[in-house]
Amino acid sequence: MGNGSDLLDFLARGETLAQRPWPRFRLAREQWLDLATHLAVADWALLGLWAEPGEVHAAFCDAAGDAVATASLACADGGFPSLAAVRPGALRLERAVQDLVGLHAEGIADARPWLDHGQWHSRDGIAAGARPASQYDFLTAEGEGLHQIAVGPVHAGTIEPGHFRFHCSGEAVVRLEQRLGYAHKGTERLMEGKPAAAAARLAGRLSGDSTVAAALAFARAVEAASGTAVPERAAWLRALLAELERIANHLGDIGAIANDAAFTFLQSHLTVLREMVLRAAQSCFGHRLMMDVVIPGGLVRDLDGAGIGRLRGLASTLRPRFAELMAVYDRKPSLLDRTVGTGIVNAELARRFAAGGFVGRASGRGFDARKHPGYPPYDRLDFAVPVLSDGDVHSRLMIRAGEVEASLGLVGQILDRLPAGPVLVPLAAGGGDGMALVEGFRGDILAWVALAGDGSVRRAHLRDPSWFQWPLLEAAIEGNIVADFPLCNKSFNCSYSGHDR
Repeated sequence: MGNGSDLLDFLARGETLAQRPWPRFRLAREQWLDLATHLAVADWALLGLWAEPGEVHAAFCDAAGDAVATASLACADGGFPSLAAVRPGALRLERAVQDLVGLHAEGIADARPWLDHGQWHSRDGIAAGARPASQYDFLTAEGEGLHQIAVGPVHAGTIEPGHFRFHCSGEAVVRLEQRLGYAHKGTERLMEGKPAAAAARLAGRLSGDSTVAAALAFARAVEAASGTAVPERAAWLRALLAELERIANHLGDIGAIANDAAFTFLQSHLTVLREMVLRAAQSCFGHRLMMDVVIPGGLVRDLDGAGIGRLRGLASTLRPRFAELMAVYDRKPSLLDRTVGTGIVNAELARRFAAGGFVGRASGRGFDARKHPGYPPYDRLDFAVPVLSDGDVHSRLMIRAGEVEASLGLVGQILDRLPAGPVLVPLAAGGGDGMALVEGFRGDILAWVALAGDGSVRRAHLRDPSWFQWPLLEAAIEGNIVADFPLCNKSFNCSYSGHDR
């Protein structure tokens, strides 16, 4: 079950609402309960769950990823039936909805606050009860000789804050539980009432390492809401920026995984390659991370002939050097001993959580938003999406390596076929609701935007891939030794900031 027509037909029993490019349906409470029941047998992936005062929304796609639709429920009594029992990826999202909007997820198995650490005064005008930030009831683990290890939220390096509570038997991890939310910035509320261009700056700061992808998702949602068609050259250059971002992050993370296995040689050389990408980005687009280049309507900077030449040279230099370094990795039995068979995420768990990116693809879930549902210009580009099935640290590393090679190929194709023309147009006047799905280096990013009549942002939601990946890290480390946690954690490299939003 679960093809695209099934998804649309099922939701179409509700009231059709205006949303572009994919439909939205407001369900009656009985229909929402039917949806929860049907999800137990339907192969529909949850793309996101969010809320605004008095209404909750959940977006889904069919098994192929081609059909996308949103279900909404008016919460007249202040609550909505939880979907987490049939879509476990919804659990933390529902807890966040309770924190951010005050709507109650009925029947939720875990109602503990998630983003709210007890220091907020109100949420959408609803008073929030203050409590000590340290007050949190971690889950327990029972057994003789178990002990706890508390790590974070302040860590040894200059990294983002998050708390990890380990229950261990000797060196073996029996249970890991995360506590996140320390990097909550109120991004979505800060967007409200702002012009789309100003809100785009906030979207680009959801997670700095994914600034291009998040800004692109937001821009495409705004363009869908307003009915704006961006110039063809802008669409191609956006893909170029996204692939450069993907290459830079994968190079850095492959090196960091090796470093956590005490093989600093690989990290040193891959850091040099990453630096080459960042310097080329600075030269061509004015910022090492390409921040604030993608805006609703197109781009703020074009790429000139010198930039095209520099990026061609970058790709030709990176390709053979990267292949040499991956051959070094492949010839180090002591390194492979640390990565192969470590931190396994089984395929069924990846499917149930709709895990995207290299986490999902290393565990057999080949979803890639560039392919399905797709967006320009990827429908005219030739590239493979690597998929493996072992689900371990090694597989996640090899997926990254395959994506670096594919992205280098895409850079060449884009530069060869880059169309002429403008890179920016004014947004069409008027309001509306729009949604977009963009493939960042971690996986798919969902953006939903509701524009007011004057074009300002009435409401917005951004769902980082890490929401569906962080829970799988808890499963991946179970049964492994404590010393392998840094290795597992880096092989995921989930975003704290992107998650906490």
